[in-house]
Amino acid sequence: MKSFTKGVVIGTAATIGAVVGGLFSYHRKVVKPIEDQEIKFDENRRTANRKNRSAHNL
Repeated sequence: MKSFTKGVVIGTAATIGAVVGGLFSYHRKVVKPIEDQEIKFDENRRTANRKNRSAHNL
């Protein structure tokens, strides 16, 4: 019985570790590039707005 309990605890810990690793990997491969792209779009939009306003202030 002691061996069974030990196996369940180790198996549970390994499963939790695998899930956390998968979530971390998903965040780095999918979510992070989307967030970076949104930041670049916002910066480009701000730059375009500044240029547009300065071009019409002759």
